[in-house]
Amino acid sequence: MNFSSDFFAVFAISPSWDVDIDDLGVRYRKLQQEFHPDRYATKSDAEKRLAVQAASFINQAFDTLKSPLKRAQYLLALKGVDSDQETHITSDPMFLMRQIELRETLSEISSKENSWSNIEALRADVESTYYELQAEFKHQYESELFDDAFNAVAKMQFFTKLLVEIGQLEAELEDA
Repeated sequence: MNFSSDFFAVFAISPSWDVDIDDLGVRYRKLQQEFHPDRYATKSDAEKRLAVQAASFINQAFDTLKSPLKRAQYLLALKGVDSDQETHITSDPMFLMRQIELRETLSEISSKENSWSNIEALRADVESTYYELQAEFKHQYESELFDDAFNAVAKMQFFTKLLVEIGQLEAELEDA
């Protein structure tokens, strides 16, 4: 296994936004079996170490490519675009207002009657916007508008975090 390969090459697929997740899963399981450390139990220490490194690299590649956000960040990195969203502040005032509104909606849900219907509506809204941002990223990336693609990724990151928070609130409501 060539550890300097890009993650797409690991699975013998072309670098692209469009990844067939089912096919990726099949390729992943095949590589997992081939490089599983247990298959190297009777091999030399060097071969065992390489098998562990290969398995780790395969896991990292799979985790990156199956996640829309991580895949988008990775594609930008392959093009030399630093996609570290932690240091990026969007200057889109409409997006900033939307963030505030969504956060307020989320914080108000647990204290309202009909919390489940409210959270389901919020989840549907957030997921819909997240899918729209993925389509936006794809178009911008394929058009080589990398600054715009970067901004789409920044927005995707917000919506990814918000979906996690919605999931946490759903778990809290189930436990209540």
